[in-house]
Amino acid sequence: MSSAAAAPIGLSWAPQLPSLAAAGGSSKKGSAPTPSIDAQESLWKPSNELVDGLYVPPRDPRKVNKMARKNVKDTTGKGWFDMPAPSITPELKKDLEILQLRHVMDPKRHFKRSGKSKALPKYFQVGTVIEPASEFYSSRLTKHERKQTLVDELLSDQKLKNYRMRKVREIQVARTPGGNQKWKNKGKQTFKRAKDRRK
Repeated sequence: MSSAAAAPIGLSWAPQLPSLAAAGGSSKKGSAPTPSIDAQESLWKPSNELVDGLYVPPRDPRKVNKMARKNVKDTTGKGWFDMPAPSITPELKKDLEILQLRHVMDPKRHFKRSGKSKALPKYFQVGTVIEPASEFYSSRLTKHERKQTLVDELLSDQKLKNYRMRKVREIQVARTPGGNQKWKNKGKQTFKRAKDRRK
């Protein structure tokens, strides 16, 4: 037996991880599957953080708190049952903007304003209202009226569309200049156009 093959005296251990080049290469049918690069990165630690080949967490409480903060999910806390912050999609963003403008949507409903801040809320949940059987005829959306998003429902509502058009016309009338200002055009062509408009 050679002396090079003999085990060293004392206890030493180091993690045996396959090299990154071996993970990217093609594996044979008989060989065992190599772990993915993400799994290797999660296992690998620099040698200055290893003590006798084992990872030991830092003793500095600031570093420990920093590591703990990275692992904690973004929630509202125990007072709000740890409600998570959802990822905002374009459809959700439109719905939230419509909800912020709900006080100008319907003339017969009065809502409290969401506040002066125009920022969208960070924590919220979306659900579907299921009406009880007693409201089958009174306050229930039909299949035709029910849409995918809140914006689609509001745009398809004919009463709201008529109200919106009426308010736009009122604003246009209020902002147009009074008197004969619109007929006081200079030049023959503009006079002709104004004459045609008066007919």
